[in-house]
Amino acid sequence: MFALIVSGTAQSRSRQSIPLRPENHHFYPLRDRVDPVLEKALLRQLNRNPRWRDLIAQKHMSVGLVDLSNPHQVRFARINGNEMMYAASLPKIAILLASMDALEKGELHDTPEIRRDLRIMISKSDNQASTRMIDRLGYEKIAAVLTDPRYELYDEEYGGGLWVGKRYAASGARYPDPIQGLSHAATASQVCRFYYLLVNGRLVSYQRSKEMLDLMGNPELHHKFVNTLDRLHPEARLYRKSGSWREFHSDSILVWGPKNRYILVGLLQDAEGEVILRQLVQEVETVLRQSPAGLSR
Repeated sequence: MFALIVSGTAQSRSRQSIPLRPENHHFYPLRDRVDPVLEKALLRQLNRNPRWRDLIAQKHMSVGLVDLSNPHQVRFARINGNEMMYAASLPKIAILLASMDALEKGELHDTPEIRRDLRIMISKSDNQASTRMIDRLGYEKIAAVLTDPRYELYDEEYGGGLWVGKRYAASGARYPDPIQGLSHAATASQVCRFYYLLVNGRLVSYQRSKEMLDLMGNPELHHKFVNTLDRLHPEARLYRKSGSWREFHSDSILVWGPKNRYILVGLLQDAEGEVILRQLVQEVETVLRQSPAGLSR
């Protein structure tokens, strides 16, 4: 991880909406869209920074990038993409997905309280709202959705992925992931797949995907990726979820604007992670400019 008809004009591009409707484009699984040329360009650009090069070598920095500029030629690049890391609040997107699945199946009764909790859980990363949603769902429900064959957002064959196994509170039992025993985990590749499935209307249903995008839009925390994008592309629509705890910093975003359309995920274990994530946006956009769609394949 739009009703999209390809057009060369910026005006028509600005009117394109998300999620994409399946009848207007061919859907390719993201793992089939790995682009070696884009991936090499991304690694080369990141390695220009000696500190980043060390973090990548130590597997303390993971990056995922999905170029959506041409929906018929989606390109995917990842650095340490299957390295699972502690991701703090970023995996709250898994709670959002499990909640929508439960609402769709009638396992949760839709109420204004639930809708408010879902919104502030994502937009403000509210821990109390997140904990209330975990308590409503249960860990088994969340895990079942993440491992559902329709999504496979946690897959042991691909290093794990998204996982929520602890309340965002001091009390409560843990339900750690089976590989590393992490409570709140993610891999860059699986978070990219979450957004890619979302943007294609394939999480739960087209309508539920739209509801999730509405909840993730207009982020109210303007740090990390958003801090830079607010300056570079104030006209773009942003859908995001981030997380930080001690030296662990993460961010994930869908950028949907008239000129720039991509998914970006960054996971860091470093005290300067906040700064690195701000800088990462510009480096990634340099790569996209220098290696545009149409040249790689």
